[in-house]
Amino acid sequence: MQRVWVIVGFLCAVGLLSSAVWTYGYRQALTQLSQQAEADLELAADRLSTQMQVYQEVAVLMADHPALRSLETEEQRQVAQAVLLDVADKTAAVNVMYLDRSGRVQVAAQPIRQRSLAGHPAFERALQGALGSAHGVQPDNGDRIYSYVAPTFGPTGLVEGALMIVADVQDVEQTWRGSTEAVFFVDGDGVVFISNRSDLLFWERLEGQPGLVPPGGEVTEFASTRVDGHELWRLNWGRYFPSRALHLTLGLPVIDMTAEVLVDVAPARRLAGLQAAAVAAICFAFGALLFLASERRRALALANTVLESRVAQRTRALTAANTALRREVIERQEAEAALKQAQADLVQAGKLSALGKMSAGISHELNQPLMAIRQFADNGAAFLERGKGKKAGENLGRISDMAARMARIIKNLRAFARNESEPMGRVELVQVLNTAVELTEARLNDEGVELNWTPPDKEIYAWGGEVRLVQVFVNLINNAADAMIDQQTRRISITLVEDTRIRVAVRDTGPGIEDPDRMFEPFYTTKSVGSSEGMGLGLSISYGLVQSFGGDIRGTNTEDGAEFTVELEPCKEDEMR
Repeated sequence: MQRVWVIVGFLCAVGLLSSAVWTYGYRQALTQLSQQAEADLELAADRLSTQMQVYQEVAVLMADHPALRSLETEEQRQVAQAVLLDVADKTAAVNVMYLDRSGRVQVAAQPIRQRSLAGHPAFERALQGALGSAHGVQPDNGDRIYSYVAPTFGPTGLVEGALMIVADVQDVEQTWRGSTEAVFFVDGDGVVFISNRSDLLFWERLEGQPGLVPPGGEVTEFASTRVDGHELWRLNWGRYFPSRALHLTLGLPVIDMTAEVLVDVAPARRLAGLQAAAVAAICFAFGALLFLASERRRALALANTVLESRVAQRTRALTAANTALRREVIERQEAEAALKQAQADLVQAGKLSALGKMSAGISHELNQPLMAIRQFADNGAAFLERGKGKKAGENLGRISDMAARMARIIKNLRAFARNESEPMGRVELVQVLNTAVELTEARLNDEGVELNWTPPDKEIYAWGGEVRLVQVFVNLINNAADAMIDQQTRRISITLVEDTRIRVAVRDTGPGIEDPDRMFEPFYTTKSVGSSEGMGLGLSISYGLVQSFGGDIRGTNTEDGAEFTVELEPCKEDEMR
């Protein structure tokens, strides 16, 4: 029955851990997606502003053209019309016209029905001596237009007329209509005036509402939520829109509009799901290994009991034959070999248990550079398209740094997880401690544990095995972090002293050692029964490893926690040659 409860508790813990990894990975992916979407939105906004600025500059430059100074005769008006028509053809403007102070059209590149534009908001702005702009829909054909009006000044400095240039918004949209994300621009009245999705044109935003509604006021499926500071929309607006989208906005005061974008979050959800599935698979694999190790220990204990019973019986029967005595010796040797193999398997199980604790941090440490590489690659491509080679080079350099960081993490994990019995020899102890700190850094950062470790400037060599020493210090750091999980102050200090023997001290600010006399016993632990954090093997394994190197390990209580000291034999220079 106890075994059933242990399995149920393990499954619940794996479920909670997978859920936490999914949530964390989803939020990290949303942050990366938001940064990429901001860059895409800025590119679309810059493209639109640049295209509209062309018409603005043409209006300002043409306002003082000599051909528009005098329009009294028919010949002068024809010359002016030819100039305006040439400008309209070269800029792809719908029309270019010159108005007098009363708003009456004096000359136009294309024929118009409305001869007076008095009251036009852009023209009224120009009468005040400033550049005017306005947008709207042509009543005769329904085309969307954007107008710029630049004033012309007389000799006395007063406004005597204005030049109006009318741009077709559809021509401007053609350059970015094929963009993957849905981009749209909302004017000051809350109406979608420009978009790369024609289905959204003229949709309206009601006052105090985040979403959009069709022009006819039809009810559409829509919901808005916030996740970690990001605004997410759930909508059903058609096959050209994502069902779940990240919504971002960017103000464009130059053209009196707001740029908005909808980015599909399905890739972020898939990535978070893959991370959670990977963590669950790793946990199940480690759980199976620990279960097998426990069953093997149980079987070994039973076999040892039977063996001891047989030895007692045969001791009482001193008259047994020589052949039976030799068979007994062989059986004992086989049992000792099996015990040594089981102990070696328990050492490897301890390493796998430590890796299981660090699995969430490892996923984060590998996921963060991967997402950064993707972001910098996308930004580099955008900068190359805009001719900014230096910026693109900086992004490529950052990609190289992220790849080196991932290679270092994988190298340390591969060496730590290796199951081999390395011979004892010279070990560079500073590098061993740096590797142990790097393997536990992600977990300590996630749990808010402060690590004080200052490597010495010189190399210090000791006798031992590099991988097994890394395991010893990873166990000590993880045990310190476990002990401080309920403490307000969480700090681990590592010191290295070189004397007749090399001493490495790992000190924490936890509650201290509950039973110092039993702390190195196998399967002794202060964690709750059924906990997935450990089986009480860490200190026992570490004690055996240090003893095999001719060293010693001890633990004591301090004023504010516990301190474990590892002593190792130094490797002298004449022994290194």
